[in-house]
Amino acid sequence: MTQRVELATVMDRLTVDALVTDYAVAVDDGDWEAYRGLFTSDGRADYRSAGGIEGDAHHVAAWLAESLRLFSMRQHLIVNRRVRFGTLDQDTGDTAVVQADYINPMRLADDAPSTAPDFVCGGRYAFALLRTDDGWRLREVVVREKWRRLPDPRSTPVIN
Repeated sequence: MTQRVELATVMDRLTVDALVTDYAVAVDDGDWEAYRGLFTSDGRADYRSAGGIEGDAHHVAAWLAESLRLFSMRQHLIVNRRVRFGTLDQDTGDTAVVQADYINPMRLADDAPSTAPDFVCGGRYAFALLRTDDGWRLREVVVREKWRRLPDPRSTPVIN
């Protein structure tokens, strides 16, 4: 491998990593326009393992906007990212897959004085990416939720 090819691979790796981070930030901040802009025109997302829906990015963004209104705070932590660039058949290196684990603490939107998360879930993302004329974009996002911790009803204060 030449230094030029190695540098291009490193640059692609950094760009793909930034795209995954941009995805987490868009969801956490509720920036649905930014979320949609991360996907290819035919991009899809699948949240069914977490009780959600599967569909094109625009439809899923609308569903997320409505569903996540329940939470005043969201914070994705996406770790253990494994990036593989396309090398099979006639792929020119313009595709990538990322497998990454996540933990997602969220705070229910209520009037409670605490800011601590009361809903936490974790699992693994599978991202499929495509290099486009506009740069790397998400072609598919699949959420595989492995666990969740719900609020303990015994610790919820009773308001009279």
